[in-house]
Amino acid sequence: MNVSLSERAVNMPPFHVMEVLERAQELEREGRDIIHLEIGEPDFPTAPHICEAAASAMCSGNTKYTHSQGIPQLREAITENYRYKFGVDISPEQVIITSGTSPAMLLLFIALIDPYDEVIMSNPHYACYPNFVRAVSGVPDFIYTGRESGFILQPEQVASRINKKTKAILINSPSNPTGHVMPQETLRGLADVAGDVPIISDEIYQGLIYEGEDHTILEFTDNAFVLNGFSKLYAMTGWRLGYLIAPKAHIRTLQKVQQNLFISTNAFVQHAGIAALRGPQEMVREMISTYDERRRYMLKRLRGMGFEIEGEPGGAYYILADARRFSDDSLELSRRILEDTGVAVTPGIDFGDGAEGYLRFSYANSLNKIKDGMDRLQTYLAD
Repeated sequence: MNVSLSERAVNMPPFHVMEVLERAQELEREGRDIIHLEIGEPDFPTAPHICEAAASAMCSGNTKYTHSQGIPQLREAITENYRYKFGVDISPEQVIITSGTSPAMLLLFIALIDPYDEVIMSNPHYACYPNFVRAVSGVPDFIYTGRESGFILQPEQVASRINKKTKAILINSPSNPTGHVMPQETLRGLADVAGDVPIISDEIYQGLIYEGEDHTILEFTDNAFVLNGFSKLYAMTGWRLGYLIAPKAHIRTLQKVQQNLFISTNAFVQHAGIAALRGPQEMVREMISTYDERRRYMLKRLRGMGFEIEGEPGGAYYILADARRFSDDSLELSRRILEDTGVAVTPGIDFGDGAEGYLRFSYANSLNKIKDGMDRLQTYLAD
C-alpha cells in the first residue's frame, strides 16, 4: 500500500525514555534483573480511599458522559485546593477536567497556536513539549539555560526573546528533568516581563517539594494557563486524570475543542479525584518523606562516582547529572549501562541538546533498588 504519512509525524523524534523502558522490559522477559531508574512513575500504590471512591462511583452508575468540562464537584475541589494552598481565587468555570495532563496540553495548544506561532521554552525541557508545539504547526523557541542556575529559565532571558510571533511562554516547576524548583522571585519576574504574552505553567509535580517553597504562577498573574493532574502527587498515573485552568475569556473555545476531541473525561475516575483532594493526605506526606530520603541518598552516591550535579534538586523525583566525564553521547552511554549492568537510566538528549552528555536518574523506586543500582553503576564506571 503506497501511503505517505505526514512529515511532522514521520520526523517526530522518539521518546527515548519509553524506548529505554521497552528495551528494559525485553531484557526482563529474557530473565534479566533490571533496576528501573528511568521512568517517572511513583512506585507507591494509589491510596485505598481513592480506589474505593472510584469503585463506589462505578457501582452507583457513574459510567456515563459528564459535562465536557468535568463534574462540578471535582472542579470545585480543585479551586478549593488552589485557594487553600496558594490563596488564589479561581472559579470552577475556569477548570476543564482532562484524561491526563498530556491531553490538556494538546487541547491548549490546538486552541492557542496558529501556524508559525512561537512558544518560548527552556532547553533542557520536558521531552514532549516541542513535539506538542510542532504537532499543531507551531515553532518551539528554545532558550538555553545554564547549569549554574539549575537550568531554570530566567526573566531577563525571556524578555530579550519575546517578539511579535511569541504566543506563549512555557515553564515547568518542579522541573522534569532537573528536579529544580522555580523561586518565587523568578516566577514574579517572568510574570512581569511576559506582559500580554500568556504563561503556560506545567505544575504536574506540584506538592513534591523537598527544598524551597511550592508556588503556582497564578499567584503572580491571571494571564496564565495551568496544567496539573493527579498522576504524580497521588500515585495515579494509570488513572489518566488531569486538568487545565484557564482565563475565563478562553474557556468557551477550549470547551469546544474538548467536546470535539475528547467529549468528556471518565466519570468514575473524576470521583476518585475528589477523594484524592478532599480525603486524608497521610499517604502523600509519607510518600514525600520517602522520596526525600531517596533523593539525599542518590545525590550522595552519584556525586561520589564523579557525576556533577549543580545545587540541590528540590522537587519532583529526578536528578539530572552531568556524565560528560564518562561520555559525550548520552544515548549510547545509557544503552551501555542498561545492557551491561541492568540499570535503566534516561539519556539527557531526550530533553534537548542542552542536556546532551547528561543522564536523568529517577528515584521513584525503592531505596533497596536504588542502592543496588548505585552499586552496579559504581562498579561499572570504575571498570
